[in-house]
Amino acid sequence: MNVELLYHTPDPERAIATAARLCYAPVGAAELMETMSQEQIDRVLSVIMTGGHFSTLEHASFTFAIDGVSRALTHQLVRHRLASFNQQSQRYVKFKEGVPMVVPPAVLENDEAREVFHNAIDAATEAYAKLIELGLEAEDARYLLPNAAETKIVVTMNARELYHFFEVRCCNRAQWEIRELAWTMLELVRPLAPYVFMDAGPTCVRDGCHEGKMTCGEPYPKVER
Repeated sequence: MNVELLYHTPDPERAIATAARLCYAPVGAAELMETMSQEQIDRVLSVIMTGGHFSTLEHASFTFAIDGVSRALTHQLVRHRLASFNQQSQRYVKFKEGVPMVVPPAVLENDEAREVFHNAIDAATEAYAKLIELGLEAEDARYLLPNAAETKIVVTMNARELYHFFEVRCCNRAQWEIRELAWTMLELVRPLAPYVFMDAGPTCVRDGCHEGKMTCGEPYPKVER
């Protein structure tokens, strides 16, 4: 898995604080953007984050390039409907040099499972290559490709959706691959908006686990603002 932050709103916390402060200011947003001190920004962000006024977080966005993940992961990822996605197409891309696969760690750790897994993958990819050789379009041959097939995707989320994404996908109960992705993305954005993402992550970071009987029983230390 490789994750890169391609682009983000310049000075995202200033943009968020400006939008929030505008609601109560006699001056325009452009003037606020230029004149607010860091102390004022932090004070506004404190009100936003402790009061749950998260609509203002939508004024900052982040764009990621994500490579080397499985279709199993992206099927979960695109359920976050407030994000924007562009994914490598199995319809137009012909994998003539073989189809790279993501292998779950649990499979790698079990000799018998690993053999079963690779036998199934080999059969699928050999059949895929044969259909391409017979002249079928990639859009039809791709029906044979498994969820393990590697893919590439560009994802843009605003800070509010990212905050929610980290809440559900950084949780220990999230599927292992998308959990790894979520923590990697959090590590990339936290330095850019440290106050906003100070306590981002599963709910146990802030106010206790929301999983009920499904809790993992391993809470993170609570963050004090």
